[in-house]
Amino acid sequence: MSSTTQKPRAVDRFLNSIERVGNALPDPAIIFLSAMLIIWGLSALLSQYTFGAIDPRTGEAIIVHNLLTGDSLAGFLAGMVKTFTAFAPLGVVLVAMLGVGVAEHSGFINTGLKLMLKRTPKALLTPSIILIAIVSHTATDAGYVLVIPLAGVIFFAMGRHPLVGIAAAFAGVSGGFSANFIPSGIDPLLQSFTQSAAQIIDPEIAVNPLNNWFFTSASSIFIVLLGWYITDKIIEPRLAKTPIDGDTSDLPTFDEITSKERKGFYLASFVMVAGLALLAWASWSADSPLRGPTGSLADFKAPLMQSIVPLIFLLFWIPGAVYGFTVGTFKTSKDMIDAMSKSMGSMAYYIVMAFFCSLFIAAFSQSNLGALLAIEGAEVLKAMALPSAVTVVGIIFLTGFVNLFVGSSSAKWALLGPVFVPMLMQLGISPDLTQAAYRIGDSSSNIITPLMPYFPLVVVYCQKYVKDTGIGTLIALMLPFSIAFMIGWTIFLLAYWALGIPLGLQSSYTYGL
Repeated sequence: MSSTTQKPRAVDRFLNSIERVGNALPDPAIIFLSAMLIIWGLSALLSQYTFGAIDPRTGEAIIVHNLLTGDSLAGFLAGMVKTFTAFAPLGVVLVAMLGVGVAEHSGFINTGLKLMLKRTPKALLTPSIILIAIVSHTATDAGYVLVIPLAGVIFFAMGRHPLVGIAAAFAGVSGGFSANFIPSGIDPLLQSFTQSAAQIIDPEIAVNPLNNWFFTSASSIFIVLLGWYITDKIIEPRLAKTPIDGDTSDLPTFDEITSKERKGFYLASFVMVAGLALLAWASWSADSPLRGPTGSLADFKAPLMQSIVPLIFLLFWIPGAVYGFTVGTFKTSKDMIDAMSKSMGSMAYYIVMAFFCSLFIAAFSQSNLGALLAIEGAEVLKAMALPSAVTVVGIIFLTGFVNLFVGSSSAKWALLGPVFVPMLMQLGISPDLTQAAYRIGDSSSNIITPLMPYFPLVVVYCQKYVKDTGIGTLIALMLPFSIAFMIGWTIFLLAYWALGIPLGLQSSYTYGL
């Protein structure tokens, strides 16, 4: 007898189990609060012990700081407000969303999406979204506040499940963080730590800031193809029966674009392009105030890089206002302010989570438990004395594990680089290859850790469409990407290494002792 009920695939049963367990956990805000209390307890317990791990940033033994002393608790209370307001992702999200809110509620974004969707083949939507997400790294954290939510809107407008679009974009923005064919500020930042670590062994060695550029460029193609397969073959079938029960009344449809909307969009787009042209002109000269101390625009210290979020605000707020007043969705300045207020209203839940997240991350950093975890793990790997290729794989997986707890890419490399780079140089492996291995591990597990500062924000994006989305839902969505990226990207690096394709400018695979 045949049955019309199709049994879930094994992968779906596994992911459903992950989702149930994850969603059975308390609210994310309570998880961060509980985690902070656990860190306090562990800090009090472990502060009584002496560890042999040396902090490479200071050259001194790592000491776990007790956060339950009277002075520490008093400092916690005195600094609570500053800890919250100084939480970097909070300002990034809120300032960007003020501008995006005007562009969204005026109708500017909706009209642009409708025009774009009429010209985008449905079959190429997934790889296009992932590629755009990867390129968004060039503008620091812009992908989290622009690409991921817009991907949900685009997929919904195309008749596909919006959570599929959000997952694909999140995979590109965060899981594919180290895959990009456009150099960005992260390249010289990591290179500076790599060179300092390499000079422990060889004081004369110099590492090119683009020493991984060829590999990250090739990786962008690999991640797009792998992410495309995971999205369409695993994620989308699994979400096929997940109902959309959120408020989607303000999302774009395929309604015909009126002549007034078309006129408003082209006028607003002209204003946006003119703004970009003005920015390019202002930053073109070698002595531009937008350049960094070294004359580079990509330097993290360059005013241009530090102004990315304000620029996002302006480049959406001004064209959004132009569109709104042209079309008539804005009749007075109060309408524009109401649009910004509505945008902030949708961020209320994220602000609450960000409050507890900021307190947890501050406690984790102050206790020194993150540094201890990273260095002790690296020392264990070093003591195992594995063959070169196996050690490189070990670095990738260890980095991926540490990344679940320590989110900052530069902070992890400041800790791990001085251990990994000299260790592998003594095995004849170049700093360039060690850095490439680190970057794979640093990217692959970003998308499955609730401790990543933007993770709660992506949960909020999902809840716009599926109200009961929780941590477990998002982890289950992203786990196939994380596993595939970790394993597939590692194999890709080993094959790339075996073929001897250059990793980047002035790079090598070997180091001659």
